[in-house]
Amino acid sequence: MSEIFDVDAATLNRFVMASTRDHELVILINAIATSCKLITSAVQRAGVASLYGLAGEVNSTGDDQKKLDVMSNEMMINALVNSGVCSVLVSEENEEPIIVPMEKAGKYAVAFDPLDGSSNIDCNVSVGTIFSVYKSEGNGSVDDLLKSGADCVCAGYCVYSSACELVFTFRGQNVHGFCLDPTIGEFVHTRPKMTMPSDGGKRIYSCNEGNAVHWDKPIQDAVAEFKSGKKPYTARYVGSMVADIHRTLLYGGIYLYPADNKSPNGKLRCLYEGIPMAMIIEQANGIASTGMFKGKIGRVLELTPDEIHCKCPIIMGGKRDVQIVYDQYKKAGIDVPDL
Repeated sequence: MSEIFDVDAATLNRFVMASTRDHELVILINAIATSCKLITSAVQRAGVASLYGLAGEVNSTGDDQKKLDVMSNEMMINALVNSGVCSVLVSEENEEPIIVPMEKAGKYAVAFDPLDGSSNIDCNVSVGTIFSVYKSEGNGSVDDLLKSGADCVCAGYCVYSSACELVFTFRGQNVHGFCLDPTIGEFVHTRPKMTMPSDGGKRIYSCNEGNAVHWDKPIQDAVAEFKSGKKPYTARYVGSMVADIHRTLLYGGIYLYPADNKSPNGKLRCLYEGIPMAMIIEQANGIASTGMFKGKIGRVLELTPDEIHCKCPIIMGGKRDVQIVYDQYKKAGIDVPDL
């Protein structure tokens, strides 16, 4: 019987408790996991439940909100506010931070993008959720989240596709993956100690080449080298950050969304896209760079957001491929960090 049914399933809650011995963090991750279960259910039923299309509103950064954006956001907020362990929340869909009432407040601050890649939802492309967790100081304010990426306690994402997978890491620890088992309704540990391929993995570059005319010359030259080297790279760009980063983590390659003339600060939100993905990539033995940003090249995790919806550029991948980008900056006379 035990060959058919797992009588000792390594569930998400059990893993978090064994890893941290922090009951409040177990409750927090459970609240996030519950939100992800609700969101994947809504995504899977979007067609028959008429959840495609616009909601008639815009989010904090001026993007048109889809019906599923609004629904996913409400699911995340309700789960986290009522978990009893959060003091302040920041969502891509809300212009202002959400301060949790004192009677429900706890010691954590959470920033999240409830449905990353939702512009693709109507054509049934993979979407996901991204989150970062910080310790709250005092009574809970936005200052609890405007900290260096080095202060992030936990970061993760959930991808909604052929399977529902939750990938996350605690500061200074390994990256782990959990797959939702629909037969028991629990996330089960399926990818222990995830790392990027040590040899660089598949030769894949992922970027929006529609912006190429706006890139600086080193980025243009690096992408040209990816395409025209002795072993040309394959282009793979989904347009959902969660899907592109998940593939990069598993297969190798490089993902770029650099600063450019049109968006000098980059396009991705630092607090709930750049920093959490950088923490995952770095702790999976990858590189998470800003590329050229504000006069220098540095790590995304060294950034300190100056407001909750500020943006940053990112170049993430294995050492082999990020080095190609850095070599082009070196040719341009720009100092680059050693990898």
